[in-house]
Order: sequence, then C-alpha cells, then structure tokens
Amino acid sequence: MKAIPEKPTAVGELRPSQMLYTFGIGAVVDLPNVSAIVMGLDDWAPDVSTESVSEKRLLDAVRRRLGPQVDHLITPPAPPGGPAFTQTLDERSRGVPVAPFPQYLRCPLCELLTPLSAGLAELKVDRFRPDRTAFVHRNCGRAQGNPPRMVPARFLVACKNGHLDDFPWHKFVHGGPDACHSQFTLRDFGATGAAVDIQVECLTCGKKRRMSDAFDKKRFAPEMGTCGGRHPHLRRREPCTASPEAMLLGATNAWFSVTESLLTIPSTTDPIVEAVAGWWSTAKDLESAGEVRTMRKTGHLPAALSAFDDAAIFAAIQTFAAHGKGEDPSDLHGPEYKLLVAADPAKNTGDFHLNRLTPSVPDGFEAFVEQVVLVERLRVVTAALGFTRVTAARNFGSTEAAAGSTAPLSRKPPRFVPAGENRGEGIFIQFNAPKLAAWRDAITKGRQADFERAYARWKGARNIQLPGPAFPGMVYLLLHSISHAVMRQLTVECGYPAASVRERLYVREADGEITMAGILLYTAAPDAEGTLGGLVRLGRRENLGRILRGALDAMRLCASDPLCAEHSPDEDHMATLHGAACHACLLSPETSCENGNQFLDRLLLVATLHSDDLAFFNLEPWS
Repeated sequence: MKAIPEKPTAVGELRPSQMLYTFGIGAVVDLPNVSAIVMGLDDWAPDVSTESVSEKRLLDAVRRRLGPQVDHLITPPAPPGGPAFTQTLDERSRGVPVAPFPQYLRCPLCELLTPLSAGLAELKVDRFRPDRTAFVHRNCGRAQGNPPRMVPARFLVACKNGHLDDFPWHKFVHGGPDACHSQFTLRDFGATGAAVDIQVECLTCGKKRRMSDAFDKKRFAPEMGTCGGRHPHLRRREPCTASPEAMLLGATNAWFSVTESLLTIPSTTDPIVEAVAGWWSTAKDLESAGEVRTMRKTGHLPAALSAFDDAAIFAAIQTFAAHGKGEDPSDLHGPEYKLLVAADPAKNTGDFHLNRLTPSVPDGFEAFVEQVVLVERLRVVTAALGFTRVTAARNFGSTEAAAGSTAPLSRKPPRFVPAGENRGEGIFIQFNAPKLAAWRDAITKGRQADFERAYARWKGARNIQLPGPAFPGMVYLLLHSISHAVMRQLTVECGYPAASVRERLYVREADGEITMAGILLYTAAPDAEGTLGGLVRLGRRENLGRILRGALDAMRLCASDPLCAEHSPDEDHMATLHGAACHACLLSPETSCENGNQFLDRLLLVATLHSDDLAFFNLEPWS
C-alpha cells in the first residue's frame, strides 16, 4: 500500500486476498498510526501488477457487468521479494495507492480536531519502518519535546448508495448550516469510549454536542439534509438523494465487497488447448501464428507450449475461443453442475479432478441423495466488481440483481479489475430431484407464503424496485439449510476453521421441474498446492454418513429454543429473511455463505420442538 502524494510513501501491508474481500477499493484501512482509503483503479500505476489471472469464463462475466473494454484480470500487487536492505526505497513504496481518510485528525494531548487542509498536521515518514509513519501535531501547545502523533477522527457518514464522507462536524455542532468560522475540540469524558461520553465543542462560539446525537436517526437526518454524494476513492462527487448515516471508523457495514466467483472447469482434454487456457489473458489478443512466433522469440511463450509449433498453438487459441459459444454466457453454474454430475474421469485436469466412488451414498440416505462426488482438486477464481455500503448486496443467485446499488471501482470504464485464484478440495452432493419436487408440492405451501411476504417487505424496506429479484423457492431454502448444517459439522471434524469452508449452491427450477439440485462444500487457499485432503476424506461413504446424521441431529434442538424454533420470517418486527435459524444452530461466517445468512430454516430439515410436518429428512434421531 502507498499513499499518493507526489512521492509515494509506504504506509502498511495487506495480503492480496484482503484486496478482494476485506479492504478492497473504496474501503478504509485503519492502520496503527494512519487511516487511509484504497483508491480507485484510475490511480493504479499501469504496471502495478504484471501477473494476470487467466480464466475466460470469469473475464466474460466481468465484461457483462463492467463493459467490453475490460481486457484482463490482475492479481493485486505484492512488494518485491528478498531482504529489505536489497530493495530500493522506490521498490518498497510500490503497491496499491491509498489516500489519508478521514481528513479530520485529533491530537490526543490538546484534543484539537482539525482537517488536514488546515496545515496543522505534518506527515512524518519512516521509510524503513512503514508502520511508524504517522501524522504529528507540530504546533501542539501541550507537547513537551517531540510533537504528538495525531489519530484519525472516529466518526464518518455514509449512505446506502455507496457514498462516504468526513463527519459533518460544523453542521452537527451548530444543528445545521451556520456562518461560524469554527475550530473544534473532541473530548472523551468516559473510560469506555462510548459515543454518549464523547463531546465535540466549537471553540469559536462555544456550542457543544454529545456524539450520541449522531446516532439518533430521527434528529440527525433532518439536520444534515441529503447525502453529499462523495466518492473519496474516486475524488469526485455526484448527486444523491439518500440520507447520510453516522458510523464509526472501522465499522463492518462501511464496506461490502461485490465479487464474482466461479470454478475453473476443463474445456477439453487436449493438452495444448489446456495450456492455452492457462495463458488466456495474453493468448486472447493474438491474431495469427506470426504473433505467436513473436511471443516465442521474445521469451513470452509459456513453457507448457514451447514444445508445440506456432500454427498448432494458434489453432488451439481459436478452438478455445470458440468453446462455449453455444451456451448461455450468463449461466455460470450450469456448466459446472453438468461436469460435477457427470464426474467423468477422462475430463480431469490439474485444476479440476473428480472422483466418484461406487457406491457413494451413505447408508440410510439413498432416498434423499442421488450421488456424492469427491472433488479432489479445484481452482476458484474471483474478480472484484464493486462494493456497497451500509447494507450488503444480496443477489440470491443472480449478481445482476445487485447491480443498481454497487459503487464503481473507477471514474472511467476500467480496463482491468483485481482478481485472485485459490486452489483446494471439496465434496459435491447431488440430491434426488423427484423426492425434492414431491416434498415441495406436498407440505411447504404455508411456509413459502410466510417467506414470500417477508421477502416483499424486505425489498420494500430497501427501496428495491418491485417486483425485483424473484423468491428463490423452497428447494433453495432446503438445500441452503442443509449446506449450512453440514458445513458446521464438517468443521468440527476436518480441522479447518469455520470461515474457510464455503458453499456453492446449484439450485434451479424451470416450469415446476427441478433441473439442478446440488451443493458443493469446499475449502481453498491461495497457495499453489492448495489444501491437504482432509475435507475430501470426510466425503467418503463411511465418513459422510456420520457427518450427515450428526448435522441433522444437531438441527433438532437449538440452544436458543423455543425462541429459535418458533421464529417466523413473517414477523413484522424482524428485518431478516430466515426462519428457524440463529447463530447457535445454522448461521455461518459471512465468508462461508453465498447469500449473507439469508433464506435459512431448520424446520425444513428435521422435526423440531415447534414443527414436525415440514421436514424433508424423515429420519429417526441418531444415537
């Protein structure tokens, strides 16, 4: 990471994966001594990263969302390797550009609250220890010796349209616009740091106000007016009619990533076409065998292709470019599901290796599960599309549904976007579609009506244009719920942290017919070797039966029962989209769930204290 004044200054480090999920473009990174916002793609250096992520399907998906001008996916830049003393200062400063944010800083000694534009804060740079770089109050009247380090103001404002701004201190103290030429102090009168114990005072006119008033929406919104429409990561403003909301620096709802992920699936078993697929970010621009020859002469041809002649390589490029043209380009799950269900060993590659044992279904689950496939090797690629603030974007199976509220990554249409790849393993469970259809048609009508009413109210509260995204259906709820139950049980036995096991749901209905019904539970890591096989081992028939029964038995009784079991999604005072589900039974870490812990209900799985007529798995308790 680097600040973006005239001379770049290193201010901290992030893992590349954090740029996609935690501290991406538009996010505020609260470092030990400074707080900074990650700037948009317009400020990234052209050579910020020389490593591209090759995945044709993902690039096509990004182009559908961000425009055809996107020509490649890049990994977030990493500093050069090697000992620090062998690197130049410029090398150590290379990275993702950031800018100081918020612009207001507070002196811990004199309690002065001042913007950077006032010139009272000076950046003290330590080029050998970036973590010590900080702003200091050079004219502090209470300092004895070295000037004290200033800390960023703890309060910001944001709106649901993705805008973020400094807290409006002048308006807040004076209750609205005022001509006072203010200078502020921010004092903390308590030991807990609670907003009610923090007071801001205007030294010019003497007006004071407690910060707890900022979180009273009925008072704060009318006084502040509409949002200022600021995108600090793009250095621009735009019209906005939403009401700003106060939030704390570092609040979890200040930034939610919007990403697109998919599995790398084999397009062919031909080794030359497979090698081209791994080189696609460059190969897609080659228009003749002569250009391939030029790449060979300049040393830019991958080693995997060096044994093939130029004409054969160009023919493989054309073959790979034509692959999938007869399929719906917006269908990312369909091709994956077909390959997972078929589990054809002839199509296994280095990035996609399936193993279907015979028999694969655990004893007692033959009526519910069609087959189990061990995914011994998989590659997951992810690209950043934008972000939201205040509320997370919920797509419920279609990223297009969240497009309207997504804040952009750049001022101009981007030529590239950050992306990453992880390798790992997983378990694919295909469920019995006729059994699911019979269950759906027989016993879920009343519960479905409850969810549909809750979903309509949920969309209305968020001003989503109706009808908006369709209700995903009870089969989706069932498979989503069993996915979470099994994930929780797997983490108990496989040794992976709960946040590292993820789900990928394959659910589709057309004209009442269930055409896709499966779940993929996987874990993946950025290391080239991926993971260690512990998850796949639990997918074997002798182990998975124990996992499934243990997961279902855990759903029969929750530590929060009877409140949990009796919860209905249609309760007016609840702003959730789940039924009988809570942190003690079904909710999972946000990194694990495809849709933010929404549309979950353990009443659909097994008999509980509250209901025994909705359960799909009519199994006796396992002892």
